[in-house]
Amino acid sequence: MSKSSLKIAIAGLGTVGGGTVQLLHDQAQLLAARAGRPLTLVGAAALEKPTGLPLDGVPFFTDARVMARDCDYDVLVELIGGAGGIALDVVRTALERGRSVVTANKAMIAHHGTELAQIAEAKGGTIGFEASVGGGIPIIKSLREGLAANRVTKVMGILNGTCNYILTTMRESGRDFADVLAEAQKLGYAEADPTFDIDGIDTAHKLAILVSLAFSAPIDLDGVSCEGIRHVSALDIRYADELGYRIKLLGVAAQTDTGIEARVYPAMVPLSFPLAHVSGPFNAIVTEGDFVGRTVLEGRGAGARPTASAVVADLMDLALGRTIPTFGVPVAALKAQPAAASGAHRSAYYIRLMVKDQPGVFADIAAALRDEQVSMEQVIQRGRAPEETVPVVMTVHETVESSMLRAVERLKALGSVADLQLIRIENL
Repeated sequence: MSKSSLKIAIAGLGTVGGGTVQLLHDQAQLLAARAGRPLTLVGAAALEKPTGLPLDGVPFFTDARVMARDCDYDVLVELIGGAGGIALDVVRTALERGRSVVTANKAMIAHHGTELAQIAEAKGGTIGFEASVGGGIPIIKSLREGLAANRVTKVMGILNGTCNYILTTMRESGRDFADVLAEAQKLGYAEADPTFDIDGIDTAHKLAILVSLAFSAPIDLDGVSCEGIRHVSALDIRYADELGYRIKLLGVAAQTDTGIEARVYPAMVPLSFPLAHVSGPFNAIVTEGDFVGRTVLEGRGAGARPTASAVVADLMDLALGRTIPTFGVPVAALKAQPAAASGAHRSAYYIRLMVKDQPGVFADIAAALRDEQVSMEQVIQRGRAPEETVPVVMTVHETVESSMLRAVERLKALGSVADLQLIRIENL
């Protein structure tokens, strides 16, 4: 075993940072045996020194910027979070010093990844960010290394454990979105401000990273269209079950003839597909390559231990001298591609209408769909309530999105339609 240790400075000692410190301590002998040298903490930074972590003898800094500038380390682990601010400052400082960086910060990579990769290449460092997508799932290594012999044509997945927990609980309990969200917040599965999770922003950050790795393109967060789960109701989830689907928030990216299609949206996933059965806070990611075909990775998408495992996996690569360009190829080889025209996307759809129970309503609905060349596949309508609105649920055959959206506007304009929900049926 080499006597030269890998010197690590860690910025941020919250849930993931604390988990990483604990893992490095608890697994020290195992890691040293596998890396051929010790992995040694030489600095730690947080606003206050936490109790209960094995930090005895480790220099402690209350300013991570000072540590990044003055500490003698080989790699800086950034676990502060946030797209900019102090997290970005310490990463830039480390890279400018020619040091390597390991981070779990998907927002920073999604917003600044290409720029940071350029600095790393120019200064001789490298960036590891396995923990930024999928928690403990090794999807970054899979795309950068395991699938390097393939042209990846599609990547899709459940990338946010909070949303998957909410949708799973809604299905299992029959309760509606707002009630389950409040419970998730009490249990710590959702933040006090859950906007990034439930509006799909967190998933968009992760998908932008996967797009760059899969298609050798610069990071383009603006090219990811985003839709969250606020509008998904318990009623929709019940009908999804009846129709043979599960509703999941997906991040989906595909290489098309007109460019890269990258979208975040809730979708009906067929029960025959593995993603339909991923429940609770778990994540899962599917890739399709021209030689390997379809691969599926599933695991815990967040939490101290799974995320720390991914952080330390990157540290092990550095300890072993394994390096690879940030996005799989040098920055100069990343080729920008246009975003595929959204209106040209083809999909089947689920439509739920709340309509007045009166004669002629169904004829009006059929006419609105017919006029936009949208073809019905099946319809569910049960019971009568002349004084109230009743649900009419239908699925339509695969159609061009622009036609479907025009049909939706026609349906909304009908005086008999009080409410309408549209959810894509994922083509798999």
